[in-house]
Amino acid sequence: MTLTVDSGDFPAPVGEWAMAVDLPQFASADHSASPPHIHIPRDYNASVDLVERNLVAGRGERIAFIDDANRYTYRELAERVNRCANAWRRLGMRMEDRVVLLLHDGIDFPVAFLGAIKAGVVPIPCNTLLTAAEYEYLLADSRARAVVVSAPLLTRVEPLKAALPQLEHLIVSGSLDAQLHTQAQLGTLRFDDWISGESNDARAAATTADDVCFWLYSSGSTGSPKGAVHLHSDLIQTAELYARPILGIAQNDVVFSAAKLFFAYGLGNALTFPLAVGATALLMAERPTPAAVFKRLIEHRPTIFCGVPTLYAALLASADFPARGSLALTRCVSAGEALPADLGKRWHERTGIDILDGLGSTELLHIFLSNRQGEVRYGTTGKPVPGYELRIIDEAGNVAAPGEIGELQVNGPTSSPYYWNNRARSLATFVGHWTKSGDKYTVDRDGYYTYCGRTDDMLKVGGVYVSPFEVEAALATHEAVLEAAVVGHADESELIKPKAFVVLKPGLTGAPALAVELQEHVKARLAPFKYPRWIEFVAELPKTATGKIQRFKLRSRG
Repeated sequence: MTLTVDSGDFPAPVGEWAMAVDLPQFASADHSASPPHIHIPRDYNASVDLVERNLVAGRGERIAFIDDANRYTYRELAERVNRCANAWRRLGMRMEDRVVLLLHDGIDFPVAFLGAIKAGVVPIPCNTLLTAAEYEYLLADSRARAVVVSAPLLTRVEPLKAALPQLEHLIVSGSLDAQLHTQAQLGTLRFDDWISGESNDARAAATTADDVCFWLYSSGSTGSPKGAVHLHSDLIQTAELYARPILGIAQNDVVFSAAKLFFAYGLGNALTFPLAVGATALLMAERPTPAAVFKRLIEHRPTIFCGVPTLYAALLASADFPARGSLALTRCVSAGEALPADLGKRWHERTGIDILDGLGSTELLHIFLSNRQGEVRYGTTGKPVPGYELRIIDEAGNVAAPGEIGELQVNGPTSSPYYWNNRARSLATFVGHWTKSGDKYTVDRDGYYTYCGRTDDMLKVGGVYVSPFEVEAALATHEAVLEAAVVGHADESELIKPKAFVVLKPGLTGAPALAVELQEHVKARLAPFKYPRWIEFVAELPKTATGKIQRFKLRSRG
């Protein structure tokens, strides 16, 4: 992939919607080149590019977002973003000051996120499902001066203000009940009121392509979250390298991402990608239960759906799965965890649509390894996205041979340069041009990559590597299993063997006879030494808000 950053001359702004920006600092791509050539001006603001490219292209009256309350055109989005940028400045926020966003998916999320970026302020979207103690950690670690919080979450954040002297401003999105109104009188601002009196025009901060644009905290699937820093050039590159050529997104698409905007995967799906091409994004504030997802799929008829394997499994298990004729879907995407082959095949049988399983990360921002339409091989994560270079490194530090398990490393233009305030983890993860993924993979001679598990989750049984994901996938083919997780457990001789935690489909209960049946089921599909020596039936698996199984919590249960 060739990336060009320069400070050359650009055409004059088109019409009034140049928004007081002297130059339309937009990125562009040449997809006829191999690898693709992404041109990004040196003087560049990601918010200006993503929003105003649609106005310059005459898409001002097209629908940008549909949330639970309303529809918003690109013109209305631009006005709100500008008012928010002005509001940040009026609040005294300076370039590179940080603001935390604890927002459910709705119009205020893209407005607050893009408004901050336009003003040169650094937004940090955070998980909306955490505890007050976890929010205190994130706010203290980021040293944020302000928080924009959805009203239902205010009670988890407002009491922290006294313990965080750098936290000066609380801004509430949504309606406040009587109790929250009392708290609001103590200095909390209402988001709508806060931006309402500002001008619809705003000056963009004098940022460059290499300036810090936003942070994302890792999901915590392996412990404490880490703040991955991202640059202004990163967002548009995910759209030009993955969304256009691999996903095939276009202006007439309606995108519904069940993965939320605070998640790197969801941020690309429902903000970066639709804005990059002038498409429409459907936002849903509530958690993605099957009933909530089906409602949106039927009522709004999105053409692109983005989920995680756990959700796809839950949708297929629901008795209310819609008939094919009621859906308008043409493409489905999965990420967050590797997609079991059986799950992908069953989805295709039910819908006639393949799921494009992909691998991305908070550190790389979005998918860099993916299956392609018409070339899906279930059980694999596909091939590298053009613009990204991948390698598999064995235990000796050498590039692994085809079929040999090793750690996947990535060289790509959207990699975070470092973790905030965490030098040791930065040095361990970002090595020269390469980013260590923490995933174990193999690659075959056709160039397809197959997931084997997280580096910390791999098991050695009898001196041979066993992929927990391989055992989980075998368990998932049994008709009684909804989902499973496999970890290492010591036997009476202190030797590590696989142990499975299994969630059964609704209406079924675990029994010793079923556990034996599941063990035999795995033995019939894998080398016998890989079968789980113990099976524990559980109501649910511990997960992050992004759907990743927290296997370290299962290991601690013994």
